[in-house]
Formats: sequence, structure tokens, C-alpha cells
Amino acid sequence: MSSTSPGAAASREVRILPDAAAIARRAAQELLQAAAAAVAARGTFTIALAGGSTPKALYTLLVNDPQLRVQFPWSSTQFFFGDERSVAPDDPDSNYRMASEAMLCKAPIKPDQVKRISGEFKDLDQAALEYEKTLQSYFKLSAGQLPKFDVLLLGMGDEGHTLSLFPGTKALQDNGRLVLRNWVGKLYTNRITITVPVANNSGLVIFMITRSDKALALKAVLEGPREPEQLPAQFIQPTAGRLLWLLDNDAAQKLSTGIGIRE
Repeated sequence: MSSTSPGAAASREVRILPDAAAIARRAAQELLQAAAAAVAARGTFTIALAGGSTPKALYTLLVNDPQLRVQFPWSSTQFFFGDERSVAPDDPDSNYRMASEAMLCKAPIKPDQVKRISGEFKDLDQAALEYEKTLQSYFKLSAGQLPKFDVLLLGMGDEGHTLSLFPGTKALQDNGRLVLRNWVGKLYTNRITITVPVANNSGLVIFMITRSDKALALKAVLEGPREPEQLPAQFIQPTAGRLLWLLDNDAAQKLSTGIGIRE
């Protein structure tokens, strides 16, 4: 996979907030701005959702806060997923189930506005191909073209993975695919994930990271040498979009002075 052009890291924004609740509220503000711009420009807002506790707080806030709920353009939004575990949609580990219970089933949307990944398929290569076809169909892509999410939400693991792009796994290699099955040996399981080029074609990428167990990996990703095969989150460098890191105090505790703006 080609490295990012020099200077790309300069476009990143790092914001340090008190806690997960503050991150959720800041992310909600960013979503409203991005959604308003997208709807004004094209009549539609596309967002790829993430799993995890911090995104869950954001989803809950969007449907439960009266002001945010009214402002969010539910009827004009198409919901996608960045990755999924190899489980059924009603499994407790399913990213779709979490997002559905926290937000989607409570929001004024229609079922066809949600494009989930079929993690329950026995043949996960087929599931990945189906989701790739879903992206190609919705975004009306020709061969070699990439979908463009208005917003991609991301988390990061304590070893620097993001989406289901884990250190040393095959999905880190750019083979022209949009979606891949990825074998994760450390977890002895398969995952389905969008690829790095798809992630980097997004208009706005928001990392939401909390907890002190992420602090060392976060410092390595933001301040260390560029070694994305070891720290896949370093691969995420939007080619023509914004990259926003929203961190809580615990996650940011090992960052050097001057890395990030405290809010």
C-alpha cells in the first residue's frame, strides 16, 4: 500500500476532551455540520458507523438529546458500517446490533437506509464481496472507483488497530478491493472490513478514543515513526478530507506537550 504524501499528517486535528461524554457531544456537532453540508450539496448524507463504547455514547446522544434529534437529517441519511465481526446481527458482539439498539431502531428512518455487513455468512469472502457490491451499487461506481463516505467513524485498539485492520494482517495490503475478509490470528477469528483506500476517500474521518490502556499505542501512532504495518491506524490519512482525533484525558496522558488542543 502506498505511503501517504509528505505533509498529509499536517492536516490532522487532535482535540483533547475531558471524557467520553464530551467526545460524544463534540462528535455530534461535527456530524451535524457535515450532514448539513452534504444534504445541501446532494440531498443525502452518508456515514459509516463504528462499533465500541465511545461510538455507542454518540449514537445514544443523537437519538435521546431533543435538540440533536431534531437537527439531525434522519430521512436524508444512509448508514453504512466500516467493519463487522463474524457473528449474526442479533449477537451481542455484532457492531450492527449495538448501533441498532443504541440508535437505528429508535430513529425515524426506514430499513433500506441501513446497509449492514452480513457477518453471519459461513462464507465470509462472499459476505465481503456482497458488501463491496452494495457500495458499488449505492455509489454508482465504475471499475477502480472508490465510494466516498461523508463521515467515517473510527476507534482504535490498544495495539493500534482500527476498523478490522490488525497489525500484520492481509487486509493491510492494497489489492484493489473495497471490502475484505480479514483473518485475525491473535483473536482466532475472521472479520470483515473496508480497506484503507476506502477509508481514506472519506470526507471526514473521526477517531474517538478513550481510556488509559490506549495511551501508549496512541502516542506511537501520533508521534512515533511511520510503521503502519505495526500500527494500522497510521494508514488512515484522508486523501482529500479532514482527519479529526477526539481523545479523552486518559487516552492522551502520554502525548507530548503541543500535540493536540485541549477543549
